[in-house]
Amino acid sequence: MNALISIYLFILGLVLGSFFNVVGLRVPLKQSIVHPPSTCPHCANRLQAKQLIPVVSWLLSRGKCSFCKSSISPVYPLGELATGFLFVWIYLTFGNTRETVVGLVLVSLCVIVTVSDLKYMLIPNRILLAFAPVFLLLRVLFPAGSVWQHVWGALLGGGVLMLIVFVSRGGMGLGDVKLFALLGWIIGFPNVIVAFLLAFLAGTLIGGALLLTGVIQKKQPVPFGPYLAFGALLAFTYGADWIPLYLSLFH
Repeated sequence: MNALISIYLFILGLVLGSFFNVVGLRVPLKQSIVHPPSTCPHCANRLQAKQLIPVVSWLLSRGKCSFCKSSISPVYPLGELATGFLFVWIYLTFGNTRETVVGLVLVSLCVIVTVSDLKYMLIPNRILLAFAPVFLLLRVLFPAGSVWQHVWGALLGGGVLMLIVFVSRGGMGLGDVKLFALLGWIIGFPNVIVAFLLAFLAGTLIGGALLLTGVIQKKQPVPFGPYLAFGALLAFTYGADWIPLYLSLFH
């Protein structure tokens, strides 16, 4: 049964991941997510059904448009695969529980925000506002512990990043602040601390590697939303195990 559900969720993730790509790429430009239908970003030809099969279409076309032969960004299949694998990961971690439902919604936001921030260095309010009432309802109905833990998670998540924005005088965007407040609400306290540390650790390591290899230049702005999403997902799934393990080191 677990195998069948995992296969179903993987396929569902591929399909939804394709839609999440559209949301992440269109909403920052204030474009409709339903009209016009999917087209080639280079020649604007409308894509046919056989060209919209998640991952498979990109592989069969070798990453090129069937009409103009221009290269199609690997962001599309990567977003689809990431959503599929993350859906399965959440299910295998939490099983047939309410936390799986919460986790799937969390993954959805994280994928959309990652696509948007990587492409435009922007986390649109419209995306966060669309998820906010869903997140609010989920944690009121299904709190992981006390609802106050989620309140403190939101306050601490948004508050710490707001302090960084103030101290750095704009070194971090307000979109990151609002995103982490929302993520903090979902993962709660003290998991928000784990997410914060993991996000900055990943940002430091990956940013340092990109700097050393010349992919980015010194003082070049980099999107931080993907790191916050990374930290939140790991804290959501493993924070409850990691925190006691960490505290045991001091006893």
